[in-house]
Amino acid sequence: MGAPTLAVWKFASCDGCQLTLLDCEDELLAIASQVKIARFVEASSEIQPGPYDVSLVEGSITTAADAERIGQVREMSRTLVTIGACATAGGVQALRNFADVEEFTSVVYARPDYISALATSTPIAAHVDVDFELHGCPIDRRQLLEVITALLAGRKPNIPAHSVCFDCKQRGNVCVVVAHGTPCLGPVTHAGCGALCPAHHRGCYGCFGPMETPNAGAQVGLLRATGMAEADVRRAFRTFNTAAPAFIELSQVTTGPPPALGPRDVPGRKEGESQDRPLARRPHASTGPG
Repeated sequence: MGAPTLAVWKFASCDGCQLTLLDCEDELLAIASQVKIARFVEASSEIQPGPYDVSLVEGSITTAADAERIGQVREMSRTLVTIGACATAGGVQALRNFADVEEFTSVVYARPDYISALATSTPIAAHVDVDFELHGCPIDRRQLLEVITALLAGRKPNIPAHSVCFDCKQRGNVCVVVAHGTPCLGPVTHAGCGALCPAHHRGCYGCFGPMETPNAGAQVGLLRATGMAEADVRRAFRTFNTAAPAFIELSQVTTGPPPALGPRDVPGRKEGESQDRPLARRPHASTGPG
């Protein structure tokens, strides 16, 4: 019996999650000794025909051609794993779901009639059955290695389903909301980053998408209590995981008029400090071409 075959596929994405696999470096050599990497265009132009035992799929569906192609990928894959926010929740490009794509193309392109795009950006699971979803923007290399190792061993991947808040407690982080009144999406965001931003005294940006059971009303109320305006609350959930159903719900929750907060109502706020505090700008980090 030959080694299991692995294929990696790209749809609408920046390639950052594929690069995470390449960034495994030494571990990738160990993986290559256990599986046959039959298709990985990011790493090699050599493509071996399917079917494949495992397919890792990055990116969302944004064209009619891709909607057809993902069906073909599903047919030739025994196990299909979606990797990253684009594949699991539509990605940043799902912001088009709340706008007019034709209007965008008419402004951006000199010949919009050359552009063939769907009105929405949707996750892979909206089109085919998915066996496992690995969240993140980009995904975490340790979680990726766990998924591949688990599939090779024939067991379920051990990926946590709790929130970033849980990881903060494990790391001994001081809560940025309690200590400084900083807006944070940690209570409703899927763990996976190791609470990276809170560890550096910044609020969570929700890169890993919603946890399994987010409390929409409580989270929106928490953000509003830190002084975020309604428009900023809505935008906070329309970033990397725009089309995730739970984040769509969170962006639409109305909790009534903002409470009349005094300086002591939000921990960390000083007397006379403005309550108009939007989520801090996320520092730029290049995760790949595109």
